[in-house]
Amino acid sequence: MIGSAIIPKPLAKLPWSLIMMVSGIASFGLVVLYSAAGGAMNPWATKQAIVFFMFLALAISMSWLKESTIKSATFPIFAVIVIMLIGVEALGLVKKGAQRWLELGPLRLQPSEFMKPAIVLTLARFYELLPASEIRKWRAIWPALALLGIPAALILVQPDLGTCIMVVLCGITVMFLAGLPLTLFVGSGLALAAAAPIAFSMMHDYQRKRVFIFLDPESDPLGAGYHISQSKIAIGSGGLWGKGFLQGSQSHLDYLPEGHTDFVFATMAEEWGLVGGVLLILAFGMVIRWGMRVSANAKSRFAQLTAAGLSMTIFFYVTINLMMVMGLAPVVGVPLPLVSFGGSAVMTIMICLGILMALERQQRTQSRL
Repeated sequence: MIGSAIIPKPLAKLPWSLIMMVSGIASFGLVVLYSAAGGAMNPWATKQAIVFFMFLALAISMSWLKESTIKSATFPIFAVIVIMLIGVEALGLVKKGAQRWLELGPLRLQPSEFMKPAIVLTLARFYELLPASEIRKWRAIWPALALLGIPAALILVQPDLGTCIMVVLCGITVMFLAGLPLTLFVGSGLALAAAAPIAFSMMHDYQRKRVFIFLDPESDPLGAGYHISQSKIAIGSGGLWGKGFLQGSQSHLDYLPEGHTDFVFATMAEEWGLVGGVLLILAFGMVIRWGMRVSANAKSRFAQLTAAGLSMTIFFYVTINLMMVMGLAPVVGVPLPLVSFGGSAVMTIMICLGILMALERQQRTQSRL
């Protein structure tokens, strides 16, 4: 915190170390987007800056929320988002073959993005209300599976495999941290492995192609494997120190598709090298560590599970994107938060951070009592 002699007391109580770290990541992202456009003033960096500062203001505003307020709003918000997901199926806007958006007047919303933090809050609230003696019983499992399975199924049929995976991982994380038996997760993993052929047969053609390309990207280097092949070339050509700012050839010569969105890390790594990539990952690691520390210091079960779940949401965003652009996972359309162009991921991350800051503020308030 910064002393109140420098800035007003309410602002001095904000976690400025976190805000500065997040702002640093976002600022670096703006530099990468500026370079991805060839060093010209472009709507990517400009729009991204506006979106970031707008949602940063939202996150700071959310930091004044009380834990009791968050708890009381959790189930109603979850229900509203589920209704919105159903609305997407009935009235949603179709774009690029996917039906993921709702148009509400001038607003275009993607309800599945709201579900990432919402499922964490909902399951954390459920396990807080559940008596500790029931945690290893069936009563602790089936309601959580229903709360997780309904939105996941609605998101999967849009189709949006990347967001579905994120929602499921976030939910499973909270269930694991809540103390469910380890055998449940091991058994579920074995069951999923056995059901994998059936799930594969139910995938869309483009999703199956992504799996094949993940296993052997060189089988179609100029077709379906083009993204991964060019991403690897860009990352590898950056070497230790990179080619230098505005010197990336893969992105500037348009060899690298989606170099400002899903594959922005490859654009960055080509110009800033291994050093730039490691520093960016460490910065994200510090943000996640801050969130996990909030969880460790939590006084209530709800705050503990929520803080850990939201921190892991950020972790999954970063990890899935990095694995995707390095060819270690299929391409599922998960962006690198605060760096990739697009407001949806920025919104989700800043909502997570706003709730984390609210929980951290309450911890400090309680410690002074």
